[in-house]
Order: sequence, then structure tokens, then C-alpha cells
Amino acid sequence: MTDASELRRRTREFLAAHPPAATGRLDFLRARFDAGLAWVHFPEGLGGLGAPRALQAVVDAELEAAGAPDNDPRRIGIGLGMAAPTILQYGTEEQKRRFLKPLWTGEEVWCQLFSEPGAGSDLAALGTRAVREGDDWVVNGQKVWTSSAHVARWAILIARTDPDVPKHKGITYFLCDMTDPGVEVRPLRQITGEAEFNEVFLTDVRIPDSHRLGEVGDGWRVAQTTLNNERVAIGGMRLPREGGMIGPVSRTWRERPELRTHELHQRLLKLWVDAEVARLTGERLRQQLVAGQPGPEGAGMKLGFARLNQEISGLEVELLGAEGLLYDDWTMRRPEKVDFTGREAGYRYLRAKGNSIEGGTSEVLLNIVAERVLGLPAEPRTDKDVAWKDLAR
Repeated sequence: MTDASELRRRTREFLAAHPPAATGRLDFLRARFDAGLAWVHFPEGLGGLGAPRALQAVVDAELEAAGAPDNDPRRIGIGLGMAAPTILQYGTEEQKRRFLKPLWTGEEVWCQLFSEPGAGSDLAALGTRAVREGDDWVVNGQKVWTSSAHVARWAILIARTDPDVPKHKGITYFLCDMTDPGVEVRPLRQITGEAEFNEVFLTDVRIPDSHRLGEVGDGWRVAQTTLNNERVAIGGMRLPREGGMIGPVSRTWRERPELRTHELHQRLLKLWVDAEVARLTGERLRQQLVAGQPGPEGAGMKLGFARLNQEISGLEVELLGAEGLLYDDWTMRRPEKVDFTGREAGYRYLRAKGNSIEGGTSEVLLNIVAERVLGLPAEPRTDKDVAWKDLAR
């Protein structure tokens, strides 16, 4: 299945058998998955056809032209961009068949239990413990900055299973049921007024060993797959020209000539070019994914995404003057997804502050780009061969 015309024919036959106007949304999505048109590059039986990744655009174009429903990717972005590729690479056949379909259709939302309040930017220093008891693991600890935890059914979780080895070696990766006893989700109200993030407390949570992903102690390697895909998902999303944050400020510039100044014009031109360069670089990165797994280049994309969003939103507020300081609603809400372009300038300005923290801080990503992309000497690390239990905390 490597031919675009054959894939287009299959998609049209699928649409004829499942007319979007006459088929329920969930029934349509389930049937699309079963037909291999969810992720065409995934194996047959797991939502794909084993076709080249690039041919997904052929399917998407046919479905969009027919008015077919999508799976609301912004709502289930963690599952699509992070959990799915990790489960595909490291999961057992049973795990793949259990989790991938409801993940893709959006029937089960996923969140990510990685960051911890005591580990800061050093994810490998995490302290959440998982202790083996028979066929189960008993997990205790705290996670933080967990997007979508309040609506998630499942979580990808890393926990320390061996404190007697160096920090990167004693971590194991699990799939955690967020409805299990001992899982407590508390909202974290942000600068936007909303509680899109959460903190999660794990108290004697029992996870069956069948929900372990990868080998015991190999969780750091498994987590790298998740993190690389996360950075591509955040920084390399497909956008049209003037998509994303540059769109609203460009429209304001065209529609409100009374706001223009020469200095703002020069800054807008520079940011417009930067946004277009980032968009085209993202296209190149997605083309590289056809040949294999995402690499450290995704860190550079995510780094640029954060900088651009913050600079563009700052320019927009400045362009609007006093109007840019208005805020529509400070009500404490727990949204299911982030909407950068559907709110006012003040929201965009405040929410963009989180872009340099989520998905890896900009400082950590600078180190990754320096060491793994540019090949610069690594910073001295005195804790690499020290057992985690002996580290100063």
C-alpha cells in the first residue's frame, strides 16, 4: 500500500460505505480506524495499512472534502502525539490492541504523569516510587503540571523502581488507570484564571504488571520516545500560512490601520517571517519522520515555538494598547483543550508564558540542541554514576 491513487480509491470506497452525513460520529471514527485510515503508517489491524506516513495527507484531504468528522485532535493531543507512538514501539500486542483504538477515536483521553515538584527540570531525578508486590506495582508519589488529568481515563507514567542505581537506570514506564483508587487529581489555577493543568497524587495505587511498558528499569529509554514525539507534536504541528498566533495579529494589523506605527510594523514583519520559517521547518521535520522516529531536532522546533508565541502575543497586546489589557472572563474553569486563537489577545499573552515550560523547559531544550544537534561538549555532570538514593535533595 504505497500508491497514492490506490489509497485515494480506498478512502472513497470507505466514504461510500460510511456516508458522513448518515453515520454517527463515533461509529464513523471506529470504522475509519478498522479500515486502516486512522494512521496509514501504523500496521494493519492497528489503525493503519503499513503505508508511508506521507500518504496520510491523501486520506485526510479526501475525508475533509467529504465533510467527515475528525477525532478532535486538540482534545486528545497527548494520546495521539505521545502515548500512541510509545505504545506502538514498546507495547505488547495485547497492549496495542487494547489501547490504540479508543485512544484514536477519543473515547479514552490520556494524560502524562512525568513532571514532579521535587525534580524540577531534571526529570530523571523523579522520586515517585513503584514497588513490586506479586503481579502488581504499588505506586506512591506526586506529579505536577498534568494537562487533561481531570478528563483523562489513562496516563503514561514513569516511576522509580530501583533507588540503588544511578537515576537514569532505575526508572520504569507504566500505563496508569486514572479511575483507580488512590489517584487524586487537584486543579492548578493558572495565570489565565483557568485550571487547565493539575497536580496528581498517587497513594498506594496498584498497577498490574501487564500495564508496564518496556522492561523493568528501562523507563528512561521508553520515555525518550515519548518526549521526542511530544516536542514534535507541540512545535511541529501542521499549520497553513498565517496559522497559529501570527494570524490574529496580522488580521488586526490589516483591519485596524489607526493602530499602526513604523516601529510595530518592523517588528511584525520580522515575526511574520520567523513564523513562516518555523512553519516550513515543521514541514521538513514531518517529511523526515517518514524515514523514522523523531530525533532531537524536535527540541529546536519546540524551542522556537515557545519564543515565537511569546513575542507575537506581546506584540499583539502592545498593538492594541489599552484594548489589549481587556480580559473576557476570569472564571475558574477546567477546560478540555487550549484554544490560542479563539480567545482575546490578553488570553494569548498570558497562556503563551507556559509554552517555555510545558513539553520541556526552554533551558533544557537549549542543552539538547547544543549537545545532540550541534555536537557541543556536554556540561559536566557529577551525578551520572551515583545511586539515586545517595543524591542530595
